[in-house]
Amino acid sequence: MTARIPGIPRTPRLLVAGIGNVFLADDAFGPEVIRALAARPLPPPVDVTDFGIRGMDLAYRLQDGYDVAVLVDAAPRGGPPGTLYVVEPDLDACATAAPEAHAMDPVKVLALARHLADTPLPRVVVLGCEPLVRLGAGDDISVGLSAPVRDAVEPAVDLLHQLVPMLLADPRAAPTPGPLRRAEEKEEKEAPLPPRGPHPAQEAAHDR
Repeated sequence: MTARIPGIPRTPRLLVAGIGNVFLADDAFGPEVIRALAARPLPPPVDVTDFGIRGMDLAYRLQDGYDVAVLVDAAPRGGPPGTLYVVEPDLDACATAAPEAHAMDPVKVLALARHLADTPLPRVVVLGCEPLVRLGAGDDISVGLSAPVRDAVEPAVDLLHQLVPMLLADPRAAPTPGPLRRAEEKEEKEAPLPPRGPHPAQEAAHDR
């Protein structure tokens, strides 16, 4: 943890974390965005890391003195595939989830981080993308994003280049309507993201 020198303002510390399984189709959205950032890097004070499915590593990193953590992930919320969301999960609600050390469900990772931490966690913001193809751990390997999710990678990089400077200037700043989120998204703090699972369209096809 970086020591603070009295009288000198401290630069906020910000983590951008890509999460997801590159072998499970659109679940690879987070890692693909992190890879795209290599060509368009964020400002130097920002730590950018692809955590993949290393939930324990992310839980410990969240205790490393960051002011804000932006999690980039596939996020099924019922919108059209490829839709980008910027939401702030309710960490108090996440605390009711069962901690799990060997998983990369964002809700369970946040619960694990809260369980392990003896200091407050950073503010957490999620940049999510609505998946088209959502596979589970028991499904066959499927490498590569679907077309609408692949097309959302560069817009997600654009959003990070807008969101990150805002949070560096003020870690408490709220994402604003317009380019940072869909206009129909509610302004109040969002509930935790739903657990990973098949997209509703996949479930409907399975039932037929």
